[in-house]
Amino acid sequence: MGIDQTTERPPRLGLRRAGLDPDPQVTALREAGGTCPVTTLVGHEATLVAGWTEARTVHGDPAFGFGGLPLPPGEVDVEDMRRRRTGMLLALDPPHHTRLRRMLTGRFTVRAMKALEPRIVAIVEDALDAMERAGSPGDLVADFALPVPSLVICELLGVPYADRDGFQERAELTLRSDLPLEQRLQVVRDSREYMATLVARARRDPGDDLIGMLVREHGDRSAAEGGIDDDELAGLANLLLVAGHETTSNVIALGTLELLRDPAQLAATRAALDDDAALGRVVEELLRHVSPVSAGFPRVATTDVTVGSHAFPAGSVVTASLCAANRDPALGEGLDHLDVTRAPLPHVAFGYGIHHCLGAPLARIELRIAFRALLRRFPGLALGGDRIDFRHENLIHGVEALPVTW
Repeated sequence: MGIDQTTERPPRLGLRRAGLDPDPQVTALREAGGTCPVTTLVGHEATLVAGWTEARTVHGDPAFGFGGLPLPPGEVDVEDMRRRRTGMLLALDPPHHTRLRRMLTGRFTVRAMKALEPRIVAIVEDALDAMERAGSPGDLVADFALPVPSLVICELLGVPYADRDGFQERAELTLRSDLPLEQRLQVVRDSREYMATLVARARRDPGDDLIGMLVREHGDRSAAEGGIDDDELAGLANLLLVAGHETTSNVIALGTLELLRDPAQLAATRAALDDDAALGRVVEELLRHVSPVSAGFPRVATTDVTVGSHAFPAGSVVTASLCAANRDPALGEGLDHLDVTRAPLPHVAFGYGIHHCLGAPLARIELRIAFRALLRRFPGLALGGDRIDFRHENLIHGVEALPVTW
């Protein structure tokens, strides 16, 4: 793997995709059982691994953590970085991770998420009604894939849906790899400042939403006393807001794209719409095949550790390609191809270990409801053009737009 000569830094290979596939160099890396130097989204230099076993080790072995992760190049304000990471559940080690996650677990169980189903159904149907009124053609991203998860997570968190344009723009900028460091830092600060206003509102009048619940049940104690402070609340809410709409939105869009490109898979999916178990298999296969998060957050080896056949000394920064891991022959056969009748596999689309996505039950329910309703409403759904613009080197993979007709 070559060095990017324009920057004299390793490439952002872990974020690169070829359509929905891993970058061919990453696939070759996985097949060879190798590693290579890469640059992460925020500029860390790390070693990339690409196999399924290796990804589970990096994400699941307690020898890897986030403590000691160096400052990204060009960043010198340690206190500012600490403040920005406060409440960032995906980048925290125990015991802080354990304390915060325990506060949320009860709100994200399968049972708790199923209680939201009627409201999710209503949100989905409202979006489809609007599409139908506007008439064919349409943009599935702007008209359906983005607004549905956005409204769901807004209601769950208590975020005003009228503010969606602002937070969606900030989320998109945060996830882009071509944003200059200072601009990225400002976007992150703006996002946290916005969430801080919602935390302050919840302090005055805590509602029944997630932020209000955290204030009522845990906000009367400091973090040291097992509670949660305002900086943590803002960071945690901001993470849930971004992760809660970006990933699900892109699975809806990319999953629909794949189905419309493959008549046999589309027919098999339509045949599964009346069977919850069969539709569940469709959703799991789309999650595996799409793998919306291209690579996991980089982790630091806290001690000497072996990953696959590679020994990493303490202090090594390692990241794993989730999209390549989900195509690994060690996981099953024929995984470069979509097969919605495939028995669910233990993919790593939601990560693995203690940082396995907290919102996975919500995402699965949203995806099941969204695909069922979309394909029932529009039996003639088809792609509206041949050109598809995929995101380039983004942490969360997606398309800028998806023109469709019906």
